[in-house]
Amino acid sequence: MDLAFTPEEEAFRQEVRTWVRAHLPQDTAHKVHNALRLTREDMQNWSKILGKKGWLGYGWPQAFGGPGWTAVQKHLFEEECALAGAPRIVPFGPVMVAPVIMAFGSSEQQKRFLPGIASGEVWWSQGYSEPGSGSDLASLKTRAERVGDKYIVNGQKTWTTLGQFGEWIFCLVRTSTEGKPQTGISFLLIDMKSKGVSVRPIKLLDGECEVNEVWFDNVEVPAENLIGQENKGWDYAKYLLAHERTNIADVNRAKRELERLKRIARAEGMFDEVRFRDEIAKLEVDIVALEMMVLRVLSAEKSGKQSLDIAGLLKIRGSEIQQRYSELMMLAAGPYSLPFIAEAMEAGWQGDHVGAMHCAPLASTYFNMRKTTIYGGSNEVQRNIVAQTVLG
Repeated sequence: MDLAFTPEEEAFRQEVRTWVRAHLPQDTAHKVHNALRLTREDMQNWSKILGKKGWLGYGWPQAFGGPGWTAVQKHLFEEECALAGAPRIVPFGPVMVAPVIMAFGSSEQQKRFLPGIASGEVWWSQGYSEPGSGSDLASLKTRAERVGDKYIVNGQKTWTTLGQFGEWIFCLVRTSTEGKPQTGISFLLIDMKSKGVSVRPIKLLDGECEVNEVWFDNVEVPAENLIGQENKGWDYAKYLLAHERTNIADVNRAKRELERLKRIARAEGMFDEVRFRDEIAKLEVDIVALEMMVLRVLSAEKSGKQSLDIAGLLKIRGSEIQQRYSELMMLAAGPYSLPFIAEAMEAGWQGDHVGAMHCAPLASTYFNMRKTTIYGGSNEVQRNIVAQTVLG
């Protein structure tokens, strides 16, 4: 097993690094490096820049307009974007629904939806979780009834990330109550401008509305927006969730945030505290181990071997690491990390800080990161799945 990068791969890394640093807006990079508030314009502008280059769908095959990169090239691209301070690509379009449309959608659906995703022009949202249907997703109740050449959709989705910006949403809906719960689920693409769709932001502790409730009240959806076959949506959902869980691991962002943690620790005089430096070292070892796990999968793919399906394991380790670095940042700043001044989250704010400027977003980030072990399949459930896969 060779985990070293080839000269060609290192040349590719340098090409990506040079391009990203030349085209990434510096005000956006400043916000990312300092965990300041990103606007919709910040996120979508970067998506459009990548789309113009043909790199927003960086994981896509050439047959669908992607660059056709190898798994290693995709990893290097993600790493260079993260280290440069690029915003995370909003995954719902290019990373999540696009592979489903490619794999299970009709040629008409591919021609209709993929160009808008690839360019970054169309913002997609995810309609999976419902009240009472999170980890037990198969218990969802949003109903889609076939009437002629359309579906009538009624129900509610919740925790819809950035749904207030959504233009289209891919939804799991119940089309049958016969048999096992999983067998009556279908996968629909819904225009969020349709009559009967309403979005209600959920205001979080930091004043942000990162997540939303989405309500469907007799929403008419053309039957041509059904992906694949009716009642086969559970299979497509599992295919999508593997992409989501790998994306949540986000080892490259962890490497960038590790460097931020070190900067904060030095600024606060904590880097010379041996026991605190030990905690940073243990975190760094775990990040390297997570990266090695990713590289093992990439090495197996490169050599043509069948890699172990470890999306759940990557999600478990990656999410726990995200919580740990946010916790260590809080500990490094001590009492100065506790006050929260919402205005200080805006770039260029000139008001008074409690402590140094880097302390302003620490409490918000810490509390926000509590979600990582829950969304995308809670870690407790993922551990059971991994155990069943490995132990039988």
